[in-house]
Amino acid sequence: MTFSRPKLSAEATYDPNNLLDCLIAKLNLKNDAALSRALEVAAPVISKIRHRRLPVGASMLIRMHEISDMSIAELRELMGDRREKFRISPEQFRPKEAERV
Repeated sequence: MTFSRPKLSAEATYDPNNLLDCLIAKLNLKNDAALSRALEVAAPVISKIRHRRLPVGASMLIRMHEISDMSIAELRELMGDRREKFRISPEQFRPKEAERV
């Protein structure tokens, strides 16, 4: 008997392949290599996103928006990100404490 790890709700709906495939179709491109050229990123970046080793970051979403004229909300919906807001931790903006010698 094997046990599988239950998927978190975000994992269950997150699908970057749908986003990449829709962009390829919308832009009339042939493949991931053509998409990487259109996005001006290295081809391995698209591969890593497709294989879920790299998340679709904010700068990538902005670049996708620029070349496709799709809204950020539409792009997020295509990849399964249905959060209404992004929340940034207050820790991210806190200055680092100087090391004491």
